[in-house]
Order: sequence, then C-alpha cells, then structure tokens
Amino acid sequence: MWCRRLSHLQSRLQDLLRGRVTCWAPQQPNFKSLFPLAIHWHHTASTSLNCVWQQHEDHFELQYANTVMRFDYVWLRDHCRSASCYNSKTHQRSLDTATVDLCIQPKTIRLDETTLFFTWPDGHVTRYDLDWLVKNSYEGQKQKVIQPRILWNAEIYQQAQVPSVDFQSFLETKEGLKNFLQNFLLYGIAFVENVPPTQEHTEKLAERISLIRETIYGRMWYFTSDFSRGDTAYTKLALDRHTDTTYFQEPCGIQVFHCLKHEGTGGRTLLVDGFYAAEQVLQKAPEEFELLSKVPLKHEYIENVGECHNHMIGVGPVLNIYPWNKELYMIRYNNYDRAVINTVPYDVVHRWYTAHRTLTIELRKPENEFWVKLKPGRVGAKLERCQVLFIDNWRVLHGRESFTGYRQLCGCSLTRDDVLNTARLLGLQA
Repeated sequence: MWCRRLSHLQSRLQDLLRGRVTCWAPQQPNFKSLFPLAIHWHHTASTSLNCVWQQHEDHFELQYANTVMRFDYVWLRDHCRSASCYNSKTHQRSLDTATVDLCIQPKTIRLDETTLFFTWPDGHVTRYDLDWLVKNSYEGQKQKVIQPRILWNAEIYQQAQVPSVDFQSFLETKEGLKNFLQNFLLYGIAFVENVPPTQEHTEKLAERISLIRETIYGRMWYFTSDFSRGDTAYTKLALDRHTDTTYFQEPCGIQVFHCLKHEGTGGRTLLVDGFYAAEQVLQKAPEEFELLSKVPLKHEYIENVGECHNHMIGVGPVLNIYPWNKELYMIRYNNYDRAVINTVPYDVVHRWYTAHRTLTIELRKPENEFWVKLKPGRVGAKLERCQVLFIDNWRVLHGRESFTGYRQLCGCSLTRDDVLNTARLLGLQA
C-alpha cells in the first residue's frame, strides 16, 4: 500500500514537471505520513528586507543580501555569542565544543527584524544578526578579499608615483606610519627617506612596526662582499630574482635593506611583483597555476663556513593560496635554494617543470623588472641621509646586479604577523 502511494505521488510529480498538471495538492494526511520531514521556505514579513530561510534536516539555509548561505547546526551552536558561550571581553570561546551533540538540531527558529533566534533542545537560545552571518559564512568569505593589493609591473608602479615616507614622519606621527603601511600593503614594497646611515637607525625604524625576527643570520645583519657566510648574497656577483629564506618552514615575512656605503659601480636592486607574474600565469594557463599551488617542494640551506653550521629545510609549493577564495598569499621562489625534487611522482615532474618555466618567463620579462639604486649613506668622506627599502618577502622578488668596490648593507627580517597587526590597529585591511 505504501509503495503504491509513493509510486502514485512520483507519477504525479513527473506529470507536474512535464507541465501536464497545473496544480498539485495531495491530501495533507497522506503527504505528511510519507514525508514527515517536508521542508518549507519561510519569508520575512518585510519585503524590503528580502530574507528567506529554510530548515533542512542537517543544515540551515539562508538567502539574504544576494547571498545563499548554508550553515551546519553544530556550527550554529558552536559559534553562539551568548554570555555563557563567549567571553566578549577576551573575544574567546567559553563553550566546550566537545560537549555539543554532533546530531544537534534546533527545536525552533524565528526571525525578529534582522535577528535570527535558534532554540536548542536544552532550551538554550542562540541569536545571530543577519549581517554577521553573511560576513562569517563560507559563501560570504568566498567573495571577500583578505588583503587588497595593486598588482604591478615597472610601468604601473612608476606611473603610480607611490610616495616615500620621511624618516621623522615615520617615527613620530601616526599619519606617516599609516601612509607607509598602506603603500606597503598595496604594492608589497615601500621606502623611507632621509634615514641616517647607521645600523642603529635601521633597527629603530624596523621596531616601529614590528618585532625583529632573529634568524640564523642574527637579529640585525650587516654584510659586505667578504663571503663571511655560505650564501651568494655575500659576494659581488649578480643575484637573480628570488624570495629569501625559502628554506624556512615559514619564510621571513618582510626584509629590510639599508645601503650604508658604496664606493664603486653597479649594485642596483631588482624588484619584481611575483603576484603580478602569477596572475599572468593564472590568466594564460590556469592548470599550470593550479599545479604550482599544489606540488610541495623542498628548499634547503647547508652552511659550513667558519663558526656557522646550519642545515635548514623548508617545504611548500611555489604558490600558496587560501583554499576557500583562491587568493594568492605567498610565493616561494628561489632557484638557488630549491632542493632535489623528490616529493612528487615522475609523471607530475615534467608538468611541474613546464608550469615553473611559464612562471619564470613571466618573472623575467623586462617590462616586469623595476630597478632602483639604493642611495648610499656615505659617498667618499661625505655623509648623507639615505633610503631604507622594505620588501614583502611573501610577494615581491628581489635581486641585484653585480657591483664593484666596497659596499656595506645592513638590515633585518620582520615577523609578518606583527606588521599586519600594526596595520590593523591603524584601521587598515590586512
């Protein structure tokens, strides 16, 4: 009997989909007995709000602000912002997530103006503002950019005429610091002018925005072309474009460069926006972009020079993206320090080399190269104020042309988290 009734309803439904039936209204008792979990859409009383929601057996569906969102019931219970579940002073969860029934469902759901109320089986009530749900839903985050950026090649950057920030303004005013960080976040590089040519002033500058990250190179590094470390940077040779410390599991976030003295020729600094080049790959060969974002590689640094003995290994893909919105957040590119490729099967290796070549071609295009000569602080016996360059090491590749003569540089690495923290406290999106 039950099967015959189900077959009849299915037949009527097929007729309805084919347009044979203009109105389908099965008897209410029979429908409920066959489909006890039948779902209905709920509309708001105010048409201007344009909000519709639907309670499913395993999730809650909401249509609001031109976004269709789906929420797991455990998620809705876990993110409750009531006083007993969330400490609004510390912004930390008080609820023990492990105590939430993984099969939990709300007893009732109601909408009052712009607030949804979920009443759970134990009587606890969770309330959510509709805009909060849009902001924090997976569907909302898919549409959101974590950090706004302006991608550039040499022409774009030069036409933008991005201003440098004066040393005193950077150190003493909130406006100067904010302008500097805004430029840095948008372009991945920023300059501070009129800096006294000393390591102490470089350190003071760096500490204005971040903790200094101490590494195997020390807290502040100071080098010339004396090959005092087992790295090509400590020579007069040209350096091709690269990002630093790819052999760290978490590469240094920001690199600071200050040219204290140069008595010779050459030594210009090369800057390339790695995100701009990656975007070109994405547009021209999306499958190669995807491969570069998935294949893990080892980078390695082995040093046995004097008192310095190190063996560092970092693992990660060339391109690192957020999985939910496909936003690129880090490029790990250093052909000097890339280790043996032994993390992928042979049939993927050649495709990876092809994708890597495509990216390298973009990175080496002359129109993508921005060259700058860091003004040295000391020229002969004359002492001058000079500029300090901050580079987003997760985005902008840097290099150097060969040089002659004596050249002194100092600098340091900054923790990325602290730089972004400073930016957010100044009201910037980071």
